[in-house]
Amino acid sequence: MSARRRGVAVTPMETRRDIIVRAAALADELGYEVFSVAEGWGLDSTLVLTEIALRTRQIQVVSGVLSVWGRTPATLAMTAATLHQLSGGRYVLGLGPSTRALVEGFHDRAFAHPAQQLRDVTTRVRALLAGEPAQLQNGSGARPIRLAQPSVPDLPIWMAAMGRRTVQVAAELADGWLPLYVGRERLTAWTAELAAVRTAAGQRATPLTVAAGVTVVVDADPRVARQIAAANTAWYLCAMGDIYSRLVAEQGYAAEVQAIQTANPRPRPQAGVVPPEAEAVLDQFAIYGTPTQVRDRLTAWDPAVDLVLVVCPAGLPWDSLEATLRAAAP
Repeated sequence: MSARRRGVAVTPMETRRDIIVRAAALADELGYEVFSVAEGWGLDSTLVLTEIALRTRQIQVVSGVLSVWGRTPATLAMTAATLHQLSGGRYVLGLGPSTRALVEGFHDRAFAHPAQQLRDVTTRVRALLAGEPAQLQNGSGARPIRLAQPSVPDLPIWMAAMGRRTVQVAAELADGWLPLYVGRERLTAWTAELAAVRTAAGQRATPLTVAAGVTVVVDADPRVARQIAAANTAWYLCAMGDIYSRLVAEQGYAAEVQAIQTANPRPRPQAGVVPPEAEAVLDQFAIYGTPTQVRDRLTAWDPAVDLVLVVCPAGLPWDSLEATLRAAAP
């Protein structure tokens, strides 16, 4: 693993477009490698990334991530190729299986066989980006159409995969892996497994980039920083379906997850709490405190992954967000 490669990620709950773009410009200035914009039920991340691409020079812009249920493979390919042009080759397409809550409650699609959906969509997007005709599945007999843009077969595709089957798809097909709420020990074990799967699939020449996210908050008052980190953690474990709560529980924190859910019967993005008996979850999956404390604690993540994504909770006041980015910068 490389040392001190850092990126920035904003969550799908962050809908202040002006703040996101301002943070991206600062991250570009500070030497961060990537800036990732999540997409859920608020902003269209591809439009935000377009604005960021036009206002930055060096930083890679990442869809972190687009749901494989929310757009057709053809739309994903058009978007990726267009952002590749707009950014001067700095765009990374992030794909993920999303969650049942979003797929069924927002996109009105049946959430069935997510690993197969991730595999099928990725394969079809790659074919279009490589200049091949669309891989049609509707049985209409229509003539397959090619993407009317220059081919970009090497455009990076990263995947947010958490389950065993989707992680297998990432190992076989992706250029990068975007884990969230995976502890450092589990990351080390899974990275070794992914490398073995990749070698068996004939992908030895293209190592997988592991870009892991960890919640980071800086404030002059460590108690305020903890409260913000706790609210973000509580929201993910209580309101984002069951994927993150199951993932954290499986890593040995089942009692702590239960305590957090009990303490947040009606979760809100910026008002959640992590009770004292669940402090171990914050210790494992968040870094918060003064600038010096954050810098020191982040160093433990650098050897565990290729790229540490500094996840900024939604709603951070600009002063706190700027202090976080400066403290965590490479």
